[in-house]
Amino acid sequence: MLLHLPIAIMATLSPIAVSDSVPQFDIVRECRFEGGSAATFDRCSQDEAAALSDLKREWATFSGVDQKTCMAATTVGGFASYVELLTCLEMARDVVNANNNPQGPRTKSGSEPARPSQPGETVGEAHRN
Repeated sequence: MLLHLPIAIMATLSPIAVSDSVPQFDIVRECRFEGGSAATFDRCSQDEAAALSDLKREWATFSGVDQKTCMAATTVGGFASYVELLTCLEMARDVVNANNNPQGPRTKSGSEPARPSQPGETVGEAHRN
């Protein structure tokens, strides 16, 4: 068992090829792994198919580094999910977009976050007597 450990480590650390097309995952295998009733399986299959459709449409918009990182993160354990891959890629893109926004972070409503108007002023906390 210990003899296989270096091989497993090297396989984990090896570079994952990033292609111009969306990788192919086994949706049936993934949804069977999720378990549950036939309705759960059907819902899983629908979610995976919708995520695959979105990935096919947006794949080229994601950076190669994010594709590689998210592929490595979502294929751990021998199972792979289009939903997880899409979520990872969208979060990575959102972080880059937020960091590149010159106006700073925004709240969910799109308004500016509260900032103190004077030094020493606290925003968002009750004053203690």
